[in-house]
Amino acid sequence: MKLSEFRFDLPQSLVALYPSERGESRLMVVDRKTKTIEHKQFSDIISYFGDGDVMVINDTKVFPARLYGNKEKTGAKIEVFLLRELNREMRLWDVLVDPARKIRVGNKLYFGDSDLVAEVIDNTTSRGRTIRFLFEGSHEEFMKAIDELGETPLPREIKRKTEDADRDRYQTIFAQHVGAVAAPTAGLHFTKTIMKRMEIKGIHFAPITLHVGLGTFRTVDVEDLTKHKTDSENYSIAESAAEVVNEALDNGKRVCAIGTTSLKAIESSVSANGRLKPVEGWTDRFIFPPYDFKIANALLTNFHLPESILIMMTSAFGGYDLVKQAYEVAIQEKYKFFSYGDAMLIL
Repeated sequence: MKLSEFRFDLPQSLVALYPSERGESRLMVVDRKTKTIEHKQFSDIISYFGDGDVMVINDTKVFPARLYGNKEKTGAKIEVFLLRELNREMRLWDVLVDPARKIRVGNKLYFGDSDLVAEVIDNTTSRGRTIRFLFEGSHEEFMKAIDELGETPLPREIKRKTEDADRDRYQTIFAQHVGAVAAPTAGLHFTKTIMKRMEIKGIHFAPITLHVGLGTFRTVDVEDLTKHKTDSENYSIAESAAEVVNEALDNGKRVCAIGTTSLKAIESSVSANGRLKPVEGWTDRFIFPPYDFKIANALLTNFHLPESILIMMTSAFGGYDLVKQAYEVAIQEKYKFFSYGDAMLIL
């Protein structure tokens, strides 16, 4: 497949600036067998699953990864986007800085009126830097300072300023393990009521963790998709989650990946006999058509941007032609796209 095959015209007005109330988004249901497309509300998702089916949810928790500091001496305002912790004891982090041309090795950055100071110790990419935070205190106190100073890392494509309400809304209700710089957005649709109704119906939840990195949104700049490399993301699948998923597979039940991050995680740890393996590690799996999925047989996902690796993964799961048709219908019917947009269920 070529990059150009995932190019389409998306009106800017269809990129959701704000989310619907949880559980009240629209839901497009795409059936791979019948090649049909239905228009529903998100709460209707319950009717497509039954006793013994499994929802694989990503319980990563977004932290306020966007900081604003001032450069020593000049006072220039610098955005520092925390990507990942490299060394906890030394407080080393991989970050992106903007504007990058102003930040060199040896520069120090000061954050507000706090005790938080960072020193740039290496260049990694054109905008990438390795920085060391100078902070007296425990890791918990350090992360509390980040939480207080940081801003919810809404993607740039949501063209508005971050608001206080985003801190709660850009987080799933089942978020537990801090480490993501972007939300697993398919999970944003769930409410406690919907999950409780699913549990009453005998539907199980298998939590896994994949800490979403910026690689999820990084642009693909090669026409030949086999030459694209994605950033590694840390993930873990507990034995208990693997057992729930494998029992469903053994019994011929539905295993629905809630979001492309869950899908990527479970397809990154498959045993020789096509079952889910417990794991803790890193994955740089890049999924695009054609691809033989071993674990998931249903997928809930949002509507993605043109040429993104997420629409490529969705197309691999749903079939390129059917997903292309579904996206054409979504634009006609004015579904909302991207992180705060509507949902698509592929069966």
